Amino acid sequence: MVVLIFSIRIPCMKHNYTLRITHLLLTLSRLTALLASCAPAASAPDTNVAMTAAFETAVAQIVESNQPTATLIPTETPIPTATAPRTPPALPGMYQTTLLKSHDIPRAYIADTCTYLQNKWNSNKAAPGTVVMTIMYHGIAKDESVSDPKNITVKDHKKLMNSLHELGFQTINMQQMSDFLYDNANIPKKSVLIIIDDRKYADNYNEHFRPYYEQWGWTFINGWISAFGGADNVLAENVALSKEGWIDYQAHSVLHQIPITDASTDEFITAEMQGSITNIQTYFNKTPIAFIWFGGNFSKRAVELGPQFGYKLGFTINPRGPIMYNWVPQADTYNDSNPSAIPETPAGNPLMTLPRYWSTNAIDQLDTISAISDEAAAFAEQNKATELEYYDIVCAPTYGPIP
Repeated sequence: MVVLIFSIRIPCMKHNYTLRITHLLLTLSRLTALLASCAPAASAPDTNVAMTAAFETAVAQIVESNQPTATLIPTETPIPTATAPRTPPALPGMYQTTLLKSHDIPRAYIADTCTYLQNKWNSNKAAPGTVVMTIMYHGIAKDESVSDPKNITVKDHKKLMNSLHELGFQTINMQQMSDFLYDNANIPKKSVLIIIDDRKYADNYNEHFRPYYEQWGWTFINGWISAFGGADNVLAENVALSKEGWIDYQAHSVLHQIPITDASTDEFITAEMQGSITNIQTYFNKTPIAFIWFGGNFSKRAVELGPQFGYKLGFTINPRGPIMYNWVPQADTYNDSNPSAIPETPAGNPLMTLPRYWSTNAIDQLDTISAISDEAAAFAEQNKATELEYYDIVCAPTYGPIP
């Protein structure tokens, strides 16, 4: 066997390549010896040439397989610039009108601005400008020469009903009223809540109100006096009417003799307000959600206790104006423009001191109420973009988008 000495220089090669070449040389040596022993001597190839060629081929493969792989150089990613925070716009003030008396000032009652805006602009709820006119009936006199100024004549009663209908008003019940005032639930654009005070025989409803229920589907509220238990026919007749569904019975005191005032004790207030709930639950199988203040009298303490008993709404006899969502006319003090009306603002809860028009002069207010509705709708539309931008910046991250 002939020993060949190779002097190989491979640039940038590691030591492990030398080991691999040595191993290859040993393998080639054994292979050459085997071939030499098996092949005839006359045709034996030049072993030195064969080994040299094999070695060079192996070295070339090793060098090729170990060439460094090209490294990809990442492109530079632009660094995002910080987004400037959006500044919420200033919200407009509450809609005001010169169509009310100067001392009858609209008050808001929803503290959370985001909740108010979400309900106001929700497309599934009442549109801005939706208004409720609340009318109080004390009695209807058949004789045109009325002696009690609180009573309306039959003629004027019919005229009022027809005028309301012609102007597009529709009646609502007390639950609808509550849902509207608390959540802006959808009700007719011009709604009327008609409350008939005191205990009335069925004849009163059948003669004066049933025709409008049958003709237009109108419903009415009764301010029920809970005294006398079930000893008279009035109760039985009203229970029967209640089952028909078009008279909605709400609380109007128990004794109906002594009004609630600042001098009333908690015990007396509880007897009147909780006593009304107990009586109506017992006989009418329902729980009233409105307290119609006897004589229009109320107190700050009674207004505080009312919601604890479960009352959602309370009604005075003060004809301050119509009512809209988060918009209730109230007075701060006694004043010359409405000298007999107890000021509501000190009681601290507009929802428990809502205004009512008397039936005797309600018809004179219909055009004014329609105009307030139109004004309020226009004012809202004028400020819609600003309010929606405010909501998007301040409210949407927590409250979500407005449906």
